[in-house]
Amino acid sequence: MEGQSVEELLAKAERDEAEKLQRITVHKELELEFDLGNLLASDRNPPTGLRHAGPTREAELKALARDNTQLLINQLWQLPTERVEEALVARLPEPSTRLPREKPVPRPRPLTRWQQFARLKGIRPKKKTNLVWDEVSGQWRRRWGYQRARDDTKEWLIEVPGNADPMEDQFAKRIQAKKERVAKNELNRLRNLARAHKMQLPSAAGMHPTGHQSKEELGRAMQVAKVSTASVGRFQEHLPKEKAPRGSGKKRKFQPLFGDFAAERKSQLEMLRVMNSKKPQLDITRATNKQMREEDQEEAAKRRKMSQKGKRKGGRQGPGGKRKGGTPSQGGKRKGGLGGKMSSGPPGMSGKRKGGQHQGGKRRK
Repeated sequence: MEGQSVEELLAKAERDEAEKLQRITVHKELELEFDLGNLLASDRNPPTGLRHAGPTREAELKALARDNTQLLINQLWQLPTERVEEALVARLPEPSTRLPREKPVPRPRPLTRWQQFARLKGIRPKKKTNLVWDEVSGQWRRRWGYQRARDDTKEWLIEVPGNADPMEDQFAKRIQAKKERVAKNELNRLRNLARAHKMQLPSAAGMHPTGHQSKEELGRAMQVAKVSTASVGRFQEHLPKEKAPRGSGKKRKFQPLFGDFAAERKSQLEMLRVMNSKKPQLDITRATNKQMREEDQEEAAKRRKMSQKGKRKGGRQGPGGKRKGGTPSQGGKRKGGLGGKMSSGPPGMSGKRKGGQHQGGKRRK
């Protein structure tokens, strides 16, 4: 009995070991592709068992997922391991599958004006500790912010400087100086953002902080000041010869979509009357202005043409060319004087002359 019980125990242990091996051993027709950097396993085996599974499809899917996960874990146990804080971890390799990002890669933050200057001059930033010793409280406190060291806002007594007005409120002066520093820092931050986005930061009312403003800048600042009221400058007084600002035209007025049927009927009938009328409507003023403009253009073209002719009239040309005025060249033309047109031969033989004496030529009656 004792021998049989030992044999049974050994057989049971073998069966348990076989079951354990069966749980961690998975056989696939095609090997899985692993990307251990992303903990990814790709199974390219065709799911033939799922097509004929029927009602047991959920169980088949769970079994398939379990087998693939087991293969992935088996690959992880083959990686080099190390101990971190009493825990055994595996060193994952670099991922080989490129996964898409949800958002684009953030761009590097552009440098501020001071950072650009520091890089140009080779200035390196010095790291300062966050805590400093406060001699008043005898404690280590923050350098900046709430409950900082040497906090002058907690003082209940301020010494008046010798060159200051004794009646001036030093507490209000200190508060105003802090507000100005905060406003200056905010302005510098906005300028850095505008420079980073390649935009021009508009100054207050179009004015530059310098004391030399041009006429256009002063006019733009005046217009901005006028329309900065609650009525958008509707009731502002105007100078006697003040011109209307550019770009402040009248707003378009649209008819209501419903309600005024009489006005809509009148406008539609007027449009039909204009379309059906055979006599075209003529704008006398516009037509007159157009005619005068065309006449002025014609006169200007004639004057330009005459001036070009006058410039060419006194010029000189080479032999055989045409020239008006002066001594005629051989084979040229001449107006006025003893003869008109002349050929290369002697005058009067076979040439033509206009006006004056001639020999053997034609005389104009």
